[in-house]
Amino acid sequence: MPAYNDPDYFDRRPGPAFNVLYNPGERAPYSGIYRCENCADEIAHNGGNPLTPQNHHQHTNRFLPIVWRLIAATLRAA
Repeated sequence: MPAYNDPDYFDRRPGPAFNVLYNPGERAPYSGIYRCENCADEIAHNGGNPLTPQNHHQHTNRFLPIVWRLIAATLRAA
């Protein structure tokens, strides 16, 4: 989970952008932090680029799929 020191730099903006799940290799629509739903690994990612592919991010339980969710955006996502 991302940590921060100064809450003045963050703004809570619930919205549909944070409810979408993405597969490895799909293009990330927003820049920000993405978290794998099944292992909780997090990556910083640039919008418009493909998310970390299957062969780069591995799970110890190979039966759990890699699924990314945007958890912090460098906004205008929400």
